[in-house]
Amino acid sequence: MRWILLMSFAAAAASGATPGCGGHGDRSTMLVTTEWLAGHAKDADLVLLAVGQKSEFDQGHIPGSVFLDYNTIVLRATAERPNSYELPPMADLAATFSQLGVSNSSRIVLYMTKDYVSPTTRVYLTLDAMGLGPRTSLLDGGFPAWKAENHPVTTDVAAPKTGKIAPCVQNDVIVDIDYVKSNLRQKGVALVDARTANFYSGEAPGRNMRPGHIPGAVSLPYVTLVDDQNKFHSIDQMRKQFSEAGIEQGDKVVSYCHIGQQATVLYFVARYLGYDARLYDGSLEEWSRHAELPVEKK
Repeated sequence: MRWILLMSFAAAAASGATPGCGGHGDRSTMLVTTEWLAGHAKDADLVLLAVGQKSEFDQGHIPGSVFLDYNTIVLRATAERPNSYELPPMADLAATFSQLGVSNSSRIVLYMTKDYVSPTTRVYLTLDAMGLGPRTSLLDGGFPAWKAENHPVTTDVAAPKTGKIAPCVQNDVIVDIDYVKSNLRQKGVALVDARTANFYSGEAPGRNMRPGHIPGAVSLPYVTLVDDQNKFHSIDQMRKQFSEAGIEQGDKVVSYCHIGQQATVLYFVARYLGYDARLYDGSLEEWSRHAELPVEKK
């Protein structure tokens, strides 16, 4: 189970503070503009990671960036572990990111090569779980915004220097099925379904999933939080969206989706707005497998 893997590094993290590790980002760090990135492109501690399709990266990317293979930061389903996406062991994640040049002292900027908002926020959540959230940002609008504003583009591939990471595991990022069962309709805990409305209502079933949503969950589709350029809406607009969905100030926001990817957009925005956020990583895929657990249609 993921928590056993996470806890194996928790003890190591507790034995001594690691510089630049632990805690979470906030509005001052989580999202950067193309102008900010252009002004910091030569910073010695900057690590720029591209998320998307390798073919798109090869056709052109931001100078100095390195391609991150998304498959290296998620565990696929197996007979023994049926959930589609879960965090790999922290040791494996540390090895993956260090090979990309990331260290505890790095300033990490993630950008999508095209329109991969939710995979990019999933990478953010992964780094947040590792304790690198305060040092990690998303480039608002990704590569399309960078290119549209006539910033430099290259096909040259940078060879990253190997970094050194000692994860500081954050145990307030992911919750499991027992947590969700214990907090259904619990005051102060907002369970939020990040899927599009047709899945939430039960009109369209997810693949191999029972149609509908977890009881008590409110609907806030992840696609509504960005505009047609895949830039996040204004703070005021996103606050309004959270409020209209039934999420109150001070609530702990627990997001889920089909398999734990789309819901990371909700996780990212919730933390950006100052909420205490969690991801139910098993999401409806796991919930649906338990026939004894209810699913509502609406």
